Amino acid sequence: MSSSPASPYREVEVLQLLVSPVHRYSGRPADGPTADPDGGLVGQVEVRRQLGIVGDRYYARRAHRDAAVTIMAVEALPSGVDLRQTRRNVLLRGVDIDSYIGRTVELDSGGSPVVLTVNRAARPCAWMDSVIGPGTQRALRGKGGVRCTPMTDGVISVGAARFRVVEQPDSG
Repeated sequence: MSSSPASPYREVEVLQLLVSPVHRYSGRPADGPTADPDGGLVGQVEVRRQLGIVGDRYYARRAHRDAAVTIMAVEALPSGVDLRQTRRNVLLRGVDIDSYIGRTVELDSGGSPVVLTVNRAARPCAWMDSVIGPGTQRALRGKGGVRCTPMTDGVISVGAARFRVVEQPDSG
């Protein structure tokens, strides 16, 4: 996927995708995470408008509609850390996703592109110190990823992708 300097697209890479039917980080970090029977990492996710990622613990939950899809930049993570520890849904390389809060973006991994409204920061919690290492919660402040609302149906796959800022689609 090549883009010219005038292209609105930025080439990125979807490194990992996580779909977890269970909430692993509940209770106290000292008690450890709940087991995830499936491991959660997948090669492709199906996204539904206003609902989230099919099969994920937050799919179609009213309280999480503005945070149904979480995205994080690999550049913010310590070496060897992945989505199984951060519990975000999409791990990207090549874009500072935390700088897009308040914008609407499109992620196109070659199937049907997904348009997402980037609503707010996904703030790291005390669990990060427990599952990744002491000081991680503080180190990830301001770069712990973002919480998004999907504005279109689509598919995100691991591999090369294109990223761009778009106008808000019609809500009709």
